[in-house]
Amino acid sequence: MSQRYGGEFSPKSSDRNDGPVERSPYHGKARSRAGGRVNLLFLAPLPLAFLAFFRDPGDLILRLLAFGALIAAAWLTREGVLAHEEYDARKIARRPAIPRKLFGSAMTGLGVFLAGSVDGTPMIAAALGLLGLGLHMFAFGIDPLRDKGMEDVDEFQTDRVARAVTEAEKHLRAMKDAIAYTKDRRLEGRVDRFMATARDMFRTVEDDPRDLTAARKYLGVYLLGARDATTKFVEIHMRDPGGSARTDYEALLDDLEANFAARTRQFLNDNRTDLDVEIEVLRERLAREGVRTE
Repeated sequence: MSQRYGGEFSPKSSDRNDGPVERSPYHGKARSRAGGRVNLLFLAPLPLAFLAFFRDPGDLILRLLAFGALIAAAWLTREGVLAHEEYDARKIARRPAIPRKLFGSAMTGLGVFLAGSVDGTPMIAAALGLLGLGLHMFAFGIDPLRDKGMEDVDEFQTDRVARAVTEAEKHLRAMKDAIAYTKDRRLEGRVDRFMATARDMFRTVEDDPRDLTAARKYLGVYLLGARDATTKFVEIHMRDPGGSARTDYEALLDDLEANFAARTRQFLNDNRTDLDVEIEVLRERLAREGVRTE
């Protein structure tokens, strides 16, 4: 029989709903753009590395330099696309500190220029480099160049929310990386479902930074405990796949998901109450001005 996880920092029973909300495995997910075209960028330079060893030393150096530049461009582009997706997924976000896609475009231009220098004139090589830079920028765009969700609001509060959500996302990624070692699609899907519920709370807190104080233990203590429990579970599961640890771990996720969902609903209800108060105050003001409202 499974046993609930409990302790000083565990969510209390009063915070729990009757059970976790059933979700589609694809709830909250979007198809990543860091595939397909990005993966082709890693394959395109391979002929340069292969053909380099059939040329004289001067051409070999140029081809290997071009290969290195294009592989670096592919890596920068992939990281830039992932960072842009994370930026788009959040309502409050700072622009990436390093514009990886812009650097990827520059490295693509450099790699094409070096490859064109092997058999072409400098003018042709430069034209090819500029063309490569422009096509890369057209295909993948540029990095976000401004912060999002921080206009006309308390910068201190939004910065606190941004830091808290960033730290919480690290815990979720650590959980996902750890559970991937089990190679169990059901467990991975179960963790994904919990992550979607947790991110619902993130978005709610981003909408109203006043909720951060009440949500801080969820974004910090509870997710840190979930991350550590996941790591420990994976260690036990890899040694004893048929043991009771799996049942206990899934019960923990059920408890956490129910608590996160209940707290998120409470935040939304509080926000709705605030809205109702604002509407009532506005109606009273309009009535004093002699404006009738239906």
